[in-house]
Amino acid sequence: MSDDASSRDSRDLPPAGPLRGIRIVEFAAIGPAPYAGQLLAELGADIIRIDRAERAGQKPGILSRGRRSVALDLKQPAAIETCLSLLERADACTEGFRPGVMERLGLGPETALARNPKLVYTRMTGWGQTGPLAQAAGHDLNYISLSGAAHAIGSPEAPVPPLNLVGDFGGGSLFLAMGLLAGVLNARATGAGQVVDVSMVEGSASLMSMFYEMQAGGRWGGRGTNLVDGGAPFYGPYRCADGKWISLGSIEPQFYALMLDRLGLRERLASVDQNDRSQWPATRRIVAEAVATRTRDEWCAAMEGSDVCFAPVLDLAEAPAHPHNVARGSFVEADGKLVPGPAPRFLSTPGRTARAPSSIGADTLSALADWGVAAPAC
Repeated sequence: MSDDASSRDSRDLPPAGPLRGIRIVEFAAIGPAPYAGQLLAELGADIIRIDRAERAGQKPGILSRGRRSVALDLKQPAAIETCLSLLERADACTEGFRPGVMERLGLGPETALARNPKLVYTRMTGWGQTGPLAQAAGHDLNYISLSGAAHAIGSPEAPVPPLNLVGDFGGGSLFLAMGLLAGVLNARATGAGQVVDVSMVEGSASLMSMFYEMQAGGRWGGRGTNLVDGGAPFYGPYRCADGKWISLGSIEPQFYALMLDRLGLRERLASVDQNDRSQWPATRRIVAEAVATRTRDEWCAAMEGSDVCFAPVLDLAEAPAHPHNVARGSFVEADGKLVPGPAPRFLSTPGRTARAPSSIGADTLSALADWGVAAPAC
């Protein structure tokens, strides 16, 4: 166990944000679980992350920022009792292991809720806690494949993995954070905690609700032929003369008319019905040819800030420097790196950019003491 001086900035400033006063125990996991913890920490939650003792001294990834790290050997009964003591004092906990792992450790929801009936025990997996696939390994692409999302994203020729945004972070992290907070509100109103089962399959399916409605109504065509999946010539990315890209999203007729004006195509496409899907491939070629005559900067000068519904396609180095993002302070410096700032924004109780991740185990003594829990014998 350790409690080095470098970690003490965790106590230099009081928690800020709308979640101030909410206590969460996070059992360290990978992927979307740390990101959910980051979001909750940036909004003011007091989170203790339980890390494995054998990793003590290691530096976790940036998604672990904003929480204090307590390193414990969960094979030891004293460490399990320490965890249960923390859970007694917590509003909620999060875990992202395969079903049954926490039960085998002696930290399953039945045991935890017996110690703290108001606890919101939030569990996140890819497949969910039950079902034929519950014990199978998987990753984001597998989960969004089962929900239908992967089939809908890409070109007519093949699906394209949309990074791991749809399953891990959209269907996982965000649903975990929402479920945890809803559970806490319910527990405060009723005095009863509960288990929250977060499945990335189901979360990503929920994100697809509009498209399932379109499918049911006969308004969903093949992949890459629809309104917002690259099929429509007025909604998509286009390559410029300098090899850079712009995006057009001129769905409404008045915006589409303005797009044609700025592209110099109003007369050429005047007789073409914007919503005639049979004309979309030909119109897309015409728009692509027009865009390719100017550089991205030239198109920004012609369209940015107008009702064309336009934006340059910026890379990860360019986005933080864009004037709009600079004006809003959308990106901030943390641990010497430029990172996205807290979102959403609360005007009366603003959150704060989470501090750099603690080295694993760096806060063991101080964090346990702050919560009134004795450290197990090392």
